[in-house]
Amino acid sequence: MTNLSSQRRLAAQILKVGQNRVWIDPERMDDVESAITREEIKKLIHEKVIISLPEKGVSRSRAKTVREKKRRGLRKGPGSVTGSGKAKISKKEAWMMKIRSLRKRLRELKANRVVTEANYRQLYKMASSGRFGSVADLERYLKAHDLWRKR
Repeated sequence: MTNLSSQRRLAAQILKVGQNRVWIDPERMDDVESAITREEIKKLIHEKVIISLPEKGVSRSRAKTVREKKRRGLRKGPGSVTGSGKAKISKKEAWMMKIRSLRKRLRELKANRVVTEANYRQLYKMASSGRFGSVADLERYLKAHDLWRKR
């Protein structure tokens, strides 16, 4: 293999590309080797013995497929979710979800006459004060304190 570094450097300057993007025809290596002036290199470029390769880019096809899947609601499982619990759902939102479910369950219990009006009011205030962590916790409390109304 002959050393064509000076020819490659000159061609890169003329073509206004990096040296790695200069392609030299392997069939005409001896012609390129004998070319030592800018004029001779320009002539070889004109004859297409030396050409500049196209730029290499980063393919967007994978990114496009991922974006399309995310639009369809895929790739959003627990393994893809980052951030702390508070980042994903704020303390206020968590409280709102919990208190709404508790109050809804209390309304159902009152409507089905499982708890008395007086007990309902007391439990409602307890829920508002943060006594119950969940609906299951509320029902455990009802069973433990025997507040289920007998049929």
